[in-house]
Amino acid sequence: MKIIKIETHVCHARMRNWIFVKVLTDQDGLFGWGEATLEWHTRAVVGAVEDLSQLLIGEDPTRPEHLWQIMFRQHFWHGSGIVRATAIAGIDIALWDILGKVAGLPCSKLFGGPVRDYVRTYCHLGGGRMEDFYETAVDEAKRFGDLACQAVADGFTAFKSMAVPPTQPIEGLKPIRAAEAAVRAMREAVGESIDIMVDCHARPSPAMGLKFAHALEPYGLYFLEEPCWPESVDGLAAINAAVSTPIATGERVTNLASFRDLFAARACEICQLDLTHCGGFTEARRVAALAEAYRIALAPHNPQGPVSTAASLEFGFSQPSYIICETVHADVPWRQDVVQEGFTVEKVGRIVRPNTKPGLGITINEAEVKKHPFQQELLQRVTYKDGSVGDW
Repeated sequence: MKIIKIETHVCHARMRNWIFVKVLTDQDGLFGWGEATLEWHTRAVVGAVEDLSQLLIGEDPTRPEHLWQIMFRQHFWHGSGIVRATAIAGIDIALWDILGKVAGLPCSKLFGGPVRDYVRTYCHLGGGRMEDFYETAVDEAKRFGDLACQAVADGFTAFKSMAVPPTQPIEGLKPIRAAEAAVRAMREAVGESIDIMVDCHARPSPAMGLKFAHALEPYGLYFLEEPCWPESVDGLAAINAAVSTPIATGERVTNLASFRDLFAARACEICQLDLTHCGGFTEARRVAALAEAYRIALAPHNPQGPVSTAASLEFGFSQPSYIICETVHADVPWRQDVVQEGFTVEKVGRIVRPNTKPGLGITINEAEVKKHPFQQELLQRVTYKDGSVGDW
């Protein structure tokens, strides 16, 4: 059995272009799907997949670990940069999909079999709709409360919001009080039985992140995400040590060595590795084993397309420390038109029952994908009042 071709299928989904990766073999009808979506870097990732494909044509697709080593280590530059790591991930996920089909088993069983009966999921406010999640101003506290109620009405027992505004390295009380008001509105709207997460989007400095963490602690957050830059490992560790709220980070970390540094510093309690950015299943399984040694929980980053979601769920069924899966369901109205999924979602509680089909258990409708060809993603810019550049 040999790989004969690796394709990319780009599907424009407003804020993102989903990049589906299809690995084809010389066996009739045997292929695998992966995803390598990377916002505002679509052309670069498509090119990187093409570059990597030259290493893999003619190779045995049922050797994903070996092929991962080839992709990561060959051509001098290791594959830990975000573009190449994402391209590797898309191919790697597709290879495991093929292996599952060959074995006649879901990917979770290739990894040791399910360790749980279901995976809990959470949503973004607005279901991932860009205008609701990313563009609701922090000073619109009532709007946060209304969107929180809608998430609960949609069946979710947990949701995430972006209730922390961009701030300069040091600011006064105004942004802190705005964040407090937004989170208070959500907590009052849904009560204490619903879990609330707040994503800082790595906007604050460590000093401001600590201020936000202290201010939001009374509201019992399930976790506080990226309270400062992921490069500020010492800053994350200081915040994590200073509050009882679990700190989550890791979506922008792309390799095992960097996760080692993050965990060794106790810079988080929840690891948000992204299967489509950290090298796919092959590297993610190593990261998960390392997290287990530190008793750090897993809650993978997953705001991308449907192949990423299927992969994140297969991973969740196989990992003991996995606590919850991020999902979006309303980013585009035709999301379900492009994919047929093997797992089932229970509307009450939004828990997911396991896929029983081989591999990822998904079918991508290529004709539907073609209805949404590449378009430049909507550019997102953040500037402070003085005109200097901030973090989106």
